[in-house]
Amino acid sequence: MKRFADFKVAAKFKAYPPDVRARLMALRETIFEVAAVTPGVGVLTETLKWGQPSYLTGETGSGTTVRIDRLNGDGGGYAVYFHCQSGLVGQFRELCPEAFAYKGKRAILFGLGTQAPARELRHCIALALTHHLRKKRKRGGVIVSPTG
Repeated sequence: MKRFADFKVAAKFKAYPPDVRARLMALRETIFEVAAVTPGVGVLTETLKWGQPSYLTGETGSGTTVRIDRLNGDGGGYAVYFHCQSGLVGQFRELCPEAFAYKGKRAILFGLGTQAPARELRHCIALALTHHLRKKRKRGGVIVSPTG
């Protein structure tokens, strides 16, 4: 498990109910793992943005911020959030229409009792972490995928 570099982020995770914390910790690990194996991403910065654990590609500027948090309400779920103007959630809907529940242009939603499809989730995270890099590499109107 990756250690927390920011005590405010660590405190945020500690404040989650145990079941939500376990899911968010697994999602956090996935984000760091994807960043480590995705060319061009570099070291992530972990911080709080809007009170949510957030992952930035500050070293390279290759991608857009990825945020994670619990869902408000009785459902007890959690979500991964993306910049709503990036168009990423629309891309995810096209690539994985049945794999996830989506909220508008902003989020992929998860219930505590559901298992997120790992391959699809990793691909979506890689797309977010390379969003700016891919925009720069656009050739002939075709966006280059981070995984090939």
